[in-house]
Parts: sequence; structure tokens; C-alpha cells
Amino acid sequence: MSSSIKNLKWLNEPQDKDYAAALSYLSLLYSEYVAGDKISEFKRCNKIVEFRAVDILRASQLPLLDASNFHVQKNRRKFKNGSSLSPILLLRDGNGKVIVADGYYRICAAYSIDEDAMIPCIIV
Repeated sequence: MSSSIKNLKWLNEPQDKDYAAALSYLSLLYSEYVAGDKISEFKRCNKIVEFRAVDILRASQLPLLDASNFHVQKNRRKFKNGSSLSPILLLRDGNGKVIVADGYYRICAAYSIDEDAMIPCIIV
């Protein structure tokens, strides 16, 4: 954990590239039509909610990537430099699990700094 990083900064809304990344990932899980509908839901949802990094990882059942992972390091540097990162896109799958449609590396980077870090999310 790094004590030099006090506050994690986040953008107020996802960027277009975040939606594109989410569409690419969700197209592996669903038909293109269903994946496109999910992206439309994300875009229509104008409510950002916050969840603790540890809780997102638990609900998604994803492993924590080590801080030495290239993409995690890249996001840690952005936090350290004071850059604002995009909110996470989460999808409830209906089976008690959350799918991280976009933002896995950002979650792991935030967790590596503070496992209780509050992460802004759009969840549908």
C-alpha cells in the first residue's frame, strides 16, 4: 500500500472507450444484440454509486491482480499523478454475481492502494 496516494480521483462519467471495452467483453458472454442492449442501459443510467474495492472483487468472484501487473501499475501511476480515472461498469448477472464489464484493472489498482477504497460505479 502506498501512503503517498491520499485521495483516488475519479471522473464523473465513463468515457466512450470504456463503453467500447465493455461491449467487447460482454460480446464474449452474450450475443452482440444483448451486449449492445447492456451498453445502452449503462449509457441511460445516470446514477453513479460507490462500492468498496474489496466488495466489488468479492461480488464478481474475480481474483485480485498483483500490483506488479502492467495494467495495474499503469493505473496506480495515474492515481499517484493525480489523474482521474473512469468509473467502473458493473452488470448484475441475475445469479448473485456481478460482472465487471469494464474497470477490472482500475479496481485492482485502487485495492492495492486501499482495499476499502470507495469506487464509483454504474451498475445495471
